[in-house]
Amino acid sequence: MTADLGTRPVPTKGPGARLRRALWRTVLTLTGGVETKGRLPRGGCVVVANHSSHADTAALLAALDARHAPAIGAAADYWFASRYRARICRRLAAGFPVRRTGGGLDDLLAHVPALRAGGAVVLFPEGTRGRDGALGSFHRGALVLAERAGVPVVPVGIAGTARLLPKHGRLRPALVRVRIGAPLPPDATPDEARDAVAALHDRTVAEPLADSPVRKPVARLVGSRWGLPLAFAWAFAEALSWPLMPELLLAVACVAVPRRALKLSLSALAGSLAGGLLALQLAASGVQLPAPLTTDRMRAEVRQELAVESAAAVRHQPWNGIPFKVYAKEAGRADVPAADFLAAAARARGARTLAVGLAFGAFGFLAHRMRRRYGTYLVLLGAGFAVGLTMIVAGWS
Repeated sequence: MTADLGTRPVPTKGPGARLRRALWRTVLTLTGGVETKGRLPRGGCVVVANHSSHADTAALLAALDARHAPAIGAAADYWFASRYRARICRRLAAGFPVRRTGGGLDDLLAHVPALRAGGAVVLFPEGTRGRDGALGSFHRGALVLAERAGVPVVPVGIAGTARLLPKHGRLRPALVRVRIGAPLPPDATPDEARDAVAALHDRTVAEPLADSPVRKPVARLVGSRWGLPLAFAWAFAEALSWPLMPELLLAVACVAVPRRALKLSLSALAGSLAGGLLALQLAASGVQLPAPLTTDRMRAEVRQELAVESAAAVRHQPWNGIPFKVYAKEAGRADVPAADFLAAAARARGARTLAVGLAFGAFGFLAHRMRRRYGTYLVLLGAGFAVGLTMIVAGWS
């Protein structure tokens, strides 16, 4: 059953617009970031923008001033085809229906009073989603609405949404950029509006996102076929003898390439468990591998825990600062069953490794626009890790 298509005026007061702006800014920040340039003029206006993704609506609601309480014109035959979809469109996007098969101009003109009261109406004059960067012709409805209301037309260029949420594709991380242009007079033509939007879009796409020369090679390595084996090998070596924990690698790699955080964390976990199992077997056979940056007090503490809790003692490892290799080797010397140790280590190491990797991946997403500071981040990370490691070793000496 088709939902009610009655239009509603754009509210010029109330918390709804501010809440929607906060919501979509948060969502876009978590999916790669949103960057805005320019502002809407004072008073009412009709906003016209390019349209290549459903994420365009979220981008505009996040970027435009909440004081204008922007309302989005949405295709009635799609977004208002059911009461459920219409309710979502109205509440989350301040959407109102615009018919595409006759009567659409009347739907728009119903918002003339709201525009004169200082509101903003957002329209996609192409009428449907197109390919990113390829604008179709603009329909006249938005220009007629602006002329009848006596308000300017504001062109807006959006870039990045086609990557974030491609047409008929899945959501993936991407930085969204919104550039708000200079107002056009109410009597502007569709071609003038289209040219202004196209120029803003092209300029936005052409702006390179500043990057760090340090991050680029790290990202290439992490994103290559060697990234996951490297995480596995690092964690495997650390479980045997290597002194630098795999979380350090995850802090470097997951911030450089956030989309690989989960795979890198799982690879590191697998390497850690495999190395720990081998370390246990070697210790049970009497083989002594070097264990730099460990102390006799660490080994004594682990022996005591194993005597009381057996394999379950490894649950303390993520929190007490004692390296995983100490638990693996002491478990081998104490004849702890390999299967029991592996199961307990999977829970303890899994919780820590996945939490750390995903946390740094989330940080990488949130700091996407600051990736030019990646070199500084590595310096601070290295210094913090060195201080922390020194304190741990000194505390267990």
